[in-house]
Amino acid sequence: MNIQLEKMKQNQECERRKRIAEEKHKEWVQKKREEERRERKRKLNKEMAEKATRELEKMQLQEKADIKYKEWLKKKRAEEAEKKKKEKEKEKEREAELQEKRTRSQKIFKEWLQNARNKPQPALNGYGFPHGKSPGLY
Repeated sequence: MNIQLEKMKQNQECERRKRIAEEKHKEWVQKKREEERRERKRKLNKEMAEKATRELEKMQLQEKADIKYKEWLKKKRAEEAEKKKKEKEKEKEREAELQEKRTRSQKIFKEWLQNARNKPQPALNGYGFPHGKSPGLY
């Protein structure tokens, strides 16, 4: 009976140890899962923060690029306006020169016309021959 009682106690002790080991194993597995879950959550948060930082940098770069583009466009338009203004001035100068040239030529033409009226007419029959031709040799 003592032996049986000892065996029973040993069995109970063995089962108790098994239960404790199983409980400890379950606790360990649960802790491990919790730790892995926390680690995944931490990594996810870190990735999200990095992604947000990259997006912010990208937006800032885009804003800088937009500002530079607008400045460049403004400068380019100012240059084009200046160029058009210069071209218009040159065109006006050319028109003025042409107008001046026309008036000068008209004035000179009128003077020539006046002088041409006052000039003596050339003789119709040149060389003293009738109709201006020599009669030829017979």
